[in-house]
Amino acid sequence: MRDTIRFLKGGQTVELESVGPTETVLDYLRLRRRETGTKEGCGEGDCGACTVALGRLVDGKLVYQPVNSCIQLLGMIDGAELVTVEDLSQDNRLHPVQAAMVELHGSQCGFCTPGFVMTLFTLYHAEGAEKSRRTVTEWLAGNLCRCTGYRPIVDAAMEACFDAADDAFSWRASDTREKLKALADGSDVFIGDSSGFFSAPASLDGLAALYGQHPDATLVAGATDVGLWITKHLRDLPKMIWLGRIDGLDRVEDSPSGVLIGATATYQASEAAMTALAPDLGDLWRRIGSKQVRASGTVGGNIANGSPIGDTPPALIALGATLELSSVEGSRALPLEAYFIDYGKQDRRDGEFVTGLFVPRPSANQAFRCFKISKRFDQDISSVMAAFRLTLDEAGTVLEARIVYGGMAGTPKRASATESALTGASLEDPSTWGPAMQALLADFLPLTDMRASAEYRMETARALLAKALMEISGTAPGELRVLARREAGNDRAA
Repeated sequence: MRDTIRFLKGGQTVELESVGPTETVLDYLRLRRRETGTKEGCGEGDCGACTVALGRLVDGKLVYQPVNSCIQLLGMIDGAELVTVEDLSQDNRLHPVQAAMVELHGSQCGFCTPGFVMTLFTLYHAEGAEKSRRTVTEWLAGNLCRCTGYRPIVDAAMEACFDAADDAFSWRASDTREKLKALADGSDVFIGDSSGFFSAPASLDGLAALYGQHPDATLVAGATDVGLWITKHLRDLPKMIWLGRIDGLDRVEDSPSGVLIGATATYQASEAAMTALAPDLGDLWRRIGSKQVRASGTVGGNIANGSPIGDTPPALIALGATLELSSVEGSRALPLEAYFIDYGKQDRRDGEFVTGLFVPRPSANQAFRCFKISKRFDQDISSVMAAFRLTLDEAGTVLEARIVYGGMAGTPKRASATESALTGASLEDPSTWGPAMQALLADFLPLTDMRASAEYRMETARALLAKALMEISGTAPGELRVLARREAGNDRAA
């Protein structure tokens, strides 16, 4: 048991004894260290002004990822290298990214500039990134410039970020790897006492024991949701258990039958496997949050918190995913759809926690589609999320349908009446689709809120059903799908 957290900064090991359960990295930097280059903007991981980089070992390689320090808990950087804008210049010389921003006029008012620089720092160190403006804009989707100065920022990235890394961090990479290995001691971390603490168990058994003793504690993986409970809801969360140090819980295992995703596997870590499972999943994954959010946020956390507008559950339920939960009493598995009982209520007992998820691979006679509708393309919550898996015979008759929507009810929900009405319909005969389109009206009674009206949601849900049927049948205009989908082969079974 260790009662401190340890991390690297500026090439040196930092060890902290006093770490509050809800203390953020941003507050640590600005209030404790008085390093004010990292800015506080939205306080919810949306604007990117607070972006810092975390370096961790991934399969033995040193990888730098951008994170939003405003919602990243301080205890969660245990075992990592923390890099801020103050760390970049060396011997009064700007980092190549900083120099490019100056030379190409990438800074206007300057408030957002440190966040942009830190995100571009992680791109500078990313291996294999394609040199294109599209790559840059995807990387920067989580950084907002209120002065609308994006063009020179993108120009600076194109200038600086796609040659081999040549900075102080690349020069001392071997030393950094050795220091990070030394920090990975496999010890449980517990800072505080029974009334309030930050803890990071190193094993599932340790987690089960601790959570069994403190079922009122908050479990946190990536903090992209829990962080907002702290900064926006102002909730009192005196007991915090971080799952990020548990060995193997971040696994992503791809097999012919499907993909196994551990509870702490991030969106970024699981993206390649999910894209291979179904191309639409790759499109969905890339629209969840930003680089910062996908580097921290986890698929398991998106499920465990049970949001009715979570992006991943509708798609995963449509694919027939199975959830695993564990406690001191053992483990159990249940269909993911059975986990969501009602708004804010999940089938998770006291002391029980999510450990993993298995997503079956669609078979040759199954077609899968999913669509996310939101006001903004990037960095936005769904107004309506829809997912469809159809099992077809050789003639194109629907043998089985799994149709799931998010944002249409208090939980992610299957459209059971629509599924029944679509079974037996022919994809070759659109006139047989009508009963399913009508049945959707009986499956849902959506609400009106700030994201969309009830009428909009219902019309959109029906339109997405028609869109999925047209695409799978091959009658949709080609421009509705990306070219890569057409090149993949048989669209009906893609």
